[in-house]
Parts: sequence; structure tokens; C-alpha cells
Amino acid sequence: MLSSGSLTSLEICAGGGGQALGVEQAGFQHVALVEQKAQACQTLRLNRPSWQVVEMDLRDFEPERDAGVETVDLLAGGVPCTPYSIAGRQKGAGDERDLLPEAIRLTRTLRPRAVMLENVKTLATSRSFAEVRESLIQAFDSLGYDVQVTVLNAQDFGVPQTRLRTLIVAIRKGLKKFQWPLPIWELPQTVGEVLRDSMKARGWEGADEWARLANGIAPTIVGGSDKHGGGDLGPDRAKRRWAEMAVNGDSTAAQVPGPDFVLRHGVGRGGWKGYPKLTPEQAALLQGFPADWKFAGSRTARYKQIGNAFPPPVAYAVASAIADVLCEPPADQVA
Repeated sequence: MLSSGSLTSLEICAGGGGQALGVEQAGFQHVALVEQKAQACQTLRLNRPSWQVVEMDLRDFEPERDAGVETVDLLAGGVPCTPYSIAGRQKGAGDERDLLPEAIRLTRTLRPRAVMLENVKTLATSRSFAEVRESLIQAFDSLGYDVQVTVLNAQDFGVPQTRLRTLIVAIRKGLKKFQWPLPIWELPQTVGEVLRDSMKARGWEGADEWARLANGIAPTIVGGSDKHGGGDLGPDRAKRRWAEMAVNGDSTAAQVPGPDFVLRHGVGRGGWKGYPKLTPEQAALLQGFPADWKFAGSRTARYKQIGNAFPPPVAYAVASAIADVLCEPPADQVA
């Protein structure tokens, strides 16, 4: 039987590394990570200097030519969600940013034993994308893979955030049947529990009171698209949800509150002006990133990488379930 440490993976659309980190924690060795955005590539290199980061458009990427990769056990990635997002125009396969066809192309080229793709919830649930889903399943089937599609909520895997995402897992036919990971039994920590210590970092004496108010899990953290968003925590409906956590979602903060910050309720539009804002690093904690994972770029660029990331604990859970399949010998080899 294989050990998970001998499994290899190629990460596409790697972004700030959320999925890549979770896959690594599940025991996979990344042979290469493909990402077009320069600042996200800087983030990956900053945290993992040993990773081979290929900075280029995925549509131009040829695994053997550009990364010396002929095949891998797992092809994984979070292809751009904008074509299927409620916040976008939902053009789906008609959107120039749709990279699902590239995932199929690379599957055909690399013949991985498994594929793991992540996207927004609507890709799996919206009737508008039923044809896209069926086309995707048929494409994988024609290449010799069994496909499963589901929606997972990050809070079921210990992430202090409501975050519903589509997961697509394709396993080469003949291998053990893939089983989705079960939710963990522990409730996630509250926003206040996760961020209390960071809110105290500059001597704010109101941090404990604030943490008691932030007695729940966060709404979905959003990073916006390349062209829009990223400067705040979302539209007014999202900011109202953040206000329930005693957070001002009008923008992110350069630093946590200092000793002179006064917590005030019901101030300004929406009643959230008197609450502290989150730094990008605090948003990263609410995404399930470890505290030592650093992000490159401006404050807005860092927050966009974080808001668009796949929470590492969820990626770890799914990748671990895939590793269980890949480490199991085929049925015809079992005595």
C-alpha cells in the first residue's frame, strides 16, 4: 500500500495557497503550482520557497514543457468562480474567465489518478448551470473517471465561517469508491474566540468585551473579482451580518485597535461604524489559515487573496479522503 507522503499533486489556479496548503497537510507533495497573479505567486514563494511556482496563464501552461511534469496522482485547483457566482453575470461556460475546460485538458494530458476542483455553490445548485455540470461529468467519464459533485460548508470542518462551496472530485475508474469526508463533531470557534488575542495585540482593553459580542461564526468572507471588490467585506447585507459580530465591514484595517479605541454601538450608517475593522490577517484566521501564513502585496491585494481562498481545513478533509482512495490497492490486487 502506498503512503500518503509518496503522493504527488499539481495545483492549478493556486491563488494565495489555501487549497494547496490543505492538500499538502493531507500528505501530497506538490510538483508544481500554476498561478497567473504576481502577488499570489509571491505569497506562495514567501511561505514555501521549495515549491515550484509557475507564474503564467493556465491556458498557456503545458505541464512537461513548463514544469517538467509528465503525470501526477492528483490534479487540484480552485478554478475562477466569477463565471458561476451570484455576484457575477453568471455567464458560465460563455465567460472568458471560465477555466473548467483547462482542467479537462490537463486531465487528458496528465492522466492523474484523481482530480479535485473547487468553485462557488451555484455551480452545483443552480439550474442555469445544469448543462455545464452534465458536460463536465460526461467529459470526465469519457476520460475514464467517476465523478461526484457536492456542496460543503466550511463551518462543518472547524472553520469559523459560513462558506458553501462546490467540490468536484473525479477518481479514475477501477479505484476504490470515493467517500466525502464527514463533518467534524466539534462546533467551530466563534469570531470572538478566534480573534480575541489579535484584538489585544496593541493593548486594546475592550477586546474581551468585543469578543463576547462576537459570539458567533462569520458570514462568508468575499474577496471580489480582479476588476471589482476587495476594499470592504461585501455589500450592505453582508455588512449587516458582520455588524452582528460587532465588526465594521466598510473596509479592512491596517492594524488592530490601539489602546484608545472606544467600542460604540449603533453609530453611523447601519449601526456598525463604532465597531473595529478586521485586518487582512484576521480575515485569514477566519478562513482557517494558520497564523504564520503570510500574504504578499498591498492590504487590498492581501485581502483579495484571502477572500478568494479555499479554507485549508476543508481542502485537507477532501484531500485526505482522496488520499485514502489512492493509497488503497485496486480490488483485483487484494488477496
